[in-house]
Order: sequence, then C-alpha cells, then structure tokens
Amino acid sequence: MYDGGLVAHGIDTTRPSVARVYDYFLGGKDNYESDRQLYQQIMKIAPEAPEWARANRRWLSQVITWLAGEVGVRRFIDAGSGLPTAENTHQIAQKANSEASVVYIDNDPSVVAHGRALLVDNDRTQFTAADLTKPDEVLADPAVAELLAGGEPVALVMALMLHHISDYEQTRAIAQTYVDALPPGSYLAITHACKPGDGGPVDELVTELAEKVRSAFPTLAFRSVAEISSLFCGLEILEPGVVRLADWHIPDGRVEDDPPTGVRDIIFGGVAHKS
Repeated sequence: MYDGGLVAHGIDTTRPSVARVYDYFLGGKDNYESDRQLYQQIMKIAPEAPEWARANRRWLSQVITWLAGEVGVRRFIDAGSGLPTAENTHQIAQKANSEASVVYIDNDPSVVAHGRALLVDNDRTQFTAADLTKPDEVLADPAVAELLAGGEPVALVMALMLHHISDYEQTRAIAQTYVDALPPGSYLAITHACKPGDGGPVDELVTELAEKVRSAFPTLAFRSVAEISSLFCGLEILEPGVVRLADWHIPDGRVEDDPPTGVRDIIFGGVAHKS
C-alpha cells in the first residue's frame, strides 16, 4: 500500500491511521505519507516507540501461546487486531493448538482489506468488520456469536485498543459488555497506554506525546494503572498484575531474565480470568 498506487475503497490516505502507524513501527510497508510524518513526530519525542510495538507483539505471542497450549483455550477473539504482520494471533494459537479458532475484529479500512485477503484460505479463522465501540452490534455478528455459543471458554484480546476511547466511563461500559458476554472460564487480555501519575520520566514523556499526537488521534487516552485495572471489570487479574510489558510473565512461570530498568515504557498489560 504505497502513495501513488492502488488504494482500497474507503481508505483515507491524507490522515494517519492507528493501524498503519503501528505497522510502520514494526517495520511494515503498508503506510502513506501522512503515517510517515506522524511516525517521525513520535520518534523525535520517543525514539523507543518501535520497541513498544515489538514488546506488544512479544507479549501477544507469549499470552496466546500460553492460553492455547498450556491452558487449552480453543476460541479466541482479537478485538482491534490491526494490520496483518508476522505471527498473527491465529498463527500463534493454531501453532500451539491446531483446533484453535480465531475471529478478528476491526473497522479500519486498511485492516479490513488486508485481513480478509490474508485469511481467505484458513477455515478456522474469520474477520469481522465492525466498530468495537458498539459491542452489542459486534456481539450480534454471526462469526462472533458462533464463537461465543456453547459455553466454551474464550480468550478475548484487546491489545492497544481501549486507550483509543477517550471517555473513561464509556470505555468501562464497553469493556463490561464484552466481559458479560464471555462464558465462564474465559480470559481477558489487555494492553493499554499508561500514565503512571508519579511525576517521573514516563509521566513527562506521556504529557509531551499526548500533546503531539492529539490532532491525529484526538481520542487517545493515557490512563493510570488503577484505571487500566478497572477495565477488567472485576475479573480475577492474574499475577503479576497490570504491569509494564517487560515485567509481565506467565502466571506461576519462571522469569528467565530480569526486566530492563530505567526504560521509558508507556505500555502496560495484564490478563484476567472469568470464574
């Protein structure tokens, strides 16, 4: 997807896309000049931003592998999936468990065009073009409804998605609707941009970054650890809790490496269980 080339219907190349900028941080090529300009703006403030994207992908791989392999979850919903990249959720899950089924949900036209093309030959994976801020409509979608039917545990992944809803109460209500729809035994995995509120280097970085990207992403909301934790809507948050991604590890798993210190890391995440 390049400037001057063919553009899929509905894609606005004049405004940066969350999915395309994120993909660019991962080394992807599906971007336009508007995306590259915002990328450069972010890099001037936070040159570590590509590592945030890579850390999020590592976390996703770790969580999905654990859930599909050790826990035995066979049904996954990736809400706000973004552009296809190496080691997508269905590839990770089906590598760990060949019976795993995955439904991707996104409404970014760039993502819709690429996602459906990628999954055309995978009969255990589907893509739903839907607005995640309208959970009743999402849950009524046939692919999503079928995955939730029957009462088998489902893993719902909301990676870097909820912080694009500016109003906290609305975000909490949206998350609650999805949580209520999950069968018992299900899991909810969230990563979210965090403002620790301690006045430290990360707080200073977030303040500057929020101001710089506001015109492009006016609904972006950095939240405290307590606010992010509340988006699990009362579910049991598994150890080690809601922490920066470098500190997260599989519950009761051996921590192989000491997490890096002194890193300005704004992405926090956690996993919760519905009993």
